[in-house]
Amino acid sequence: MYSLNVRDHFMIAHSFAGEVFGPAQNLHGATYVVDVTFRRAELDDDGLVVDIGRAGEVLRSILAELNYQNLDDRPEFEGQNTTTEFLARAIHGRIATAIHEERLGASARGLDAVCVTLHESHVAWAAYEAAP
Repeated sequence: MYSLNVRDHFMIAHSFAGEVFGPAQNLHGATYVVDVTFRRAELDDDGLVVDIGRAGEVLRSILAELNYQNLDDRPEFEGQNTTTEFLARAIHGRIATAIHEERLGASARGLDAVCVTLHESHVAWAAYEAAP
């Protein structure tokens, strides 16, 4: 299996509902380093997993929509605890949409999996991986 990874970051504010979250029930900020790993069994006709430039641009544009936002105010997240795990899947969905819209090029439709990892700190992270 071949893989290619691109990385960027974004900053958000949010709060959580539920006693399990303790002090994180209060509004707080987070800065996430985001890795998106594209996987495929065979390289495309150009010898690529996916175009690295396009992959970086797509990730940057997706994160720009969330950067400096209070996620509690975003209608698409209403009623959701925007945990690191939840956000990894939400970003994966946006990457998958970009793939289907061919924003990463037509050959990106041949990807077997995409893994989105959000690093909350140097000691804790969460990921979501699935077919695009």
